[in-house]
Amino acid sequence: MKTRPTIPDLASAAGVSVSTVNRVISDAGSVRQPTRERVLEAAQEIGFYGLGTIEHSVRSRRETHRLGVILQARSRVFYRDLGAALEAAARSHPDANVELVIDHLDDLSPDNVAARIRRLGQSCETVAVVSAEHPLVSEAIDEVLAGGTPVCGLIGPLSARGNVGYIGLDNWKVGRTAAWAFHRMCREPGKIGILVGNHRYRNQELNETGFRSYFREHDAGFTVLEPQNTYESAAVARELTEKLFHDHPDLCGLYISGGGVTGALAAAREAKRREDFIGVGYEMIEPTRAALIDGTLAMVIAHPFEPFARQTVATMIKAKLAGPDAGAQRVTLGFDIFTSENI
Repeated sequence: MKTRPTIPDLASAAGVSVSTVNRVISDAGSVRQPTRERVLEAAQEIGFYGLGTIEHSVRSRRETHRLGVILQARSRVFYRDLGAALEAAARSHPDANVELVIDHLDDLSPDNVAARIRRLGQSCETVAVVSAEHPLVSEAIDEVLAGGTPVCGLIGPLSARGNVGYIGLDNWKVGRTAAWAFHRMCREPGKIGILVGNHRYRNQELNETGFRSYFREHDAGFTVLEPQNTYESAAVARELTEKLFHDHPDLCGLYISGGGVTGALAAAREAKRREDFIGVGYEMIEPTRAALIDGTLAMVIAHPFEPFARQTVATMIKAKLAGPDAGAQRVTLGFDIFTSENI
């Protein structure tokens, strides 16, 4: 019968003395934190019976960071999933205890967003915000920055007089990649419709800029129509998509780069489309996955949830530790590309 690992076994696995392991177990203050972490890692690897005691000893002496994140409504699948990924990243952070405060907002009015930024700035050590650009939001960010709390734009860049960090995708490249898909997949050039959620979200504006820049550069014969604003509403997106197909029966493509995706997809499924019609969507959620499977979408560009969440937590901690005089922390991640063949 296999015997349980002993304290000498753990000491050997961790490369420390038996007395050091005993001091970690007894939570003595004379053991350096990196050594505690090494003993904990070894205990997890060998299945040491006293793992719970060691975990308590190690975690109780880790530094604690209180981070605040403002996301959009929990009813939106993307933000519910992102919130869950952020909570998982906070729980599993290897080097610190992370207290994560996530504020899901149903009311996205600038004054409400600004009030929530100020509130989190008073109770948290770093704040990350998903928001549209607005002077009231910028003013709130500057007040929080002036109080010594770093602020980062999440998903979309934000501007203020102070140094605002950013964690997200290279949105210009996102737009160019979407344009490349239409160029390569449409059999013949034609008109392409664009749906955006709100022009004040800088990530969506940069998406469109990159999208148009690709076609200007390649002169591929496509006509990019003026973007339609869905106001993040599925009902509005459906109505606008129906109108696009009605007004432009020769529409060869639809780029859904903002909110209201479920409405847009429903309208596209019911519309009489060109045989070579191409749809490109944004973010891998259940509705876009289903649209890839049934052919309504040919490609989806998405944030990589787990790496994005881990990088968000790590960057917010880094911003806190660097201090207000270190400048903004900016991290640009790569994005995922999905088709019906790789989901």
